[in-house]
Amino acid sequence: MALFGNAHTVDPAAAQQDYARLLGQGEQVYAAYTLIRDTMLFTDRRLVLVDKQGITGKKVEYHSIPYKSITHFAVETAGTFDLDAELKIWISSNPAPITKTFTKGVDIYEVQAILTQFVAR
Repeated sequence: MALFGNAHTVDPAAAQQDYARLLGQGEQVYAAYTLIRDTMLFTDRRLVLVDKQGITGKKVEYHSIPYKSITHFAVETAGTFDLDAELKIWISSNPAPITKTFTKGVDIYEVQAILTQFVAR
């Protein structure tokens, strides 16, 4: 279960500005989500996972996943006792999925629809 329940959507224009140094020329942020301290960016070219590490969160790891590398994904909706939803993404070179947890502040169906739009191209 995620802590504090503070997952939320981020304005794509704000994410575009905040993460401009990570983006390629002409790359556009389509959607962005903050999950506790981490962030997910859906650009027109790739999925970027921003993983803040350590107590202070000053150390940051950026995962760049081209959509063509995603072999499949799954969503698990929130239940009665488990209030969090999960997104699992399998990458072609890794048998274990990347798992991200979303609290009720984010519509997991919206996230799934955005990922479908880019992966199914």
